[in-house]
Amino acid sequence: MYVGAALAVGLFDRLPPAAVAVLRVLGAAVVLLAWRRPSGESWRGRRLLRASAFGLATALMNVAFYEAIARLPLGTAVAIEFCGPVAVAAVASRRFRDVGAVVLAAVGVLLIADVRWSGQPAGVIWALAAATMWAAYILLGKRVATAGNGLDDMAVGFAVAAVLLSPLVFLGGVAPLVDPMVLVLGVGVGVLSSVVPYVLDQLVLRRVGQARFAVLLALLPATATVVGLLALTQVPSLLEGAGILAVVVAVAVRSRDGDSPPPAD
Repeated sequence: MYVGAALAVGLFDRLPPAAVAVLRVLGAAVVLLAWRRPSGESWRGRRLLRASAFGLATALMNVAFYEAIARLPLGTAVAIEFCGPVAVAAVASRRFRDVGAVVLAAVGVLLIADVRWSGQPAGVIWALAAATMWAAYILLGKRVATAGNGLDDMAVGFAVAAVLLSPLVFLGGVAPLVDPMVLVLGVGVGVLSSVVPYVLDQLVLRRVGQARFAVLLALLPATATVVGLLALTQVPSLLEGAGILAVVVAVAVRSRDGDSPPPAD
């Protein structure tokens, strides 16, 4: 995911952020359709509507986040975006310890992200939109995953979203789109930032509840910090270290309480 994000940032000087996000969805859709080859049933009725809603929420989440990080410091955008999964976990929780775990995870995310409100108001609005779409992604993704055809429906959903949002690709003009390197990088971003992590999400969502999944997502900033330490020698501050610890403890506390049993394979 983070390699894909690095590729996306490299494209921002050639295309607007929204165009890069749609190119990412398009690349993911092409790869998934070639891999899964969904049957005719996948393109009809309620199944198509469910997949389309999921795909559109995912695509809009990507568009909003890319627009946010074009205006805000990355840490600020990430912290605001995490309001989405944290809210899902809070709403889905029924026990006091669950709420405590969610609060602890939220505190950890804020510490890791080193929130600064120095960005443009438009950036904050985009980040809040990304948070909303992330919450929708979790809720709709759970339905798609438990329906039994998650990967096929994800391919269909991404294809529908790519078609509906395709006009955004031309925001930066046609010239960048005829550059083979831009297209290759776009497919690469789609594979690394969408296909691989979202396929893993579908596998996990079939086995755990929405609340636990939402809290587990809070590990992403911790993962980014570890990757930065190992690959880029970026040593975390004391506050970042405390945030990582808070998130890990929150996940450990929440995961002891099971959600509704997953369906048998």
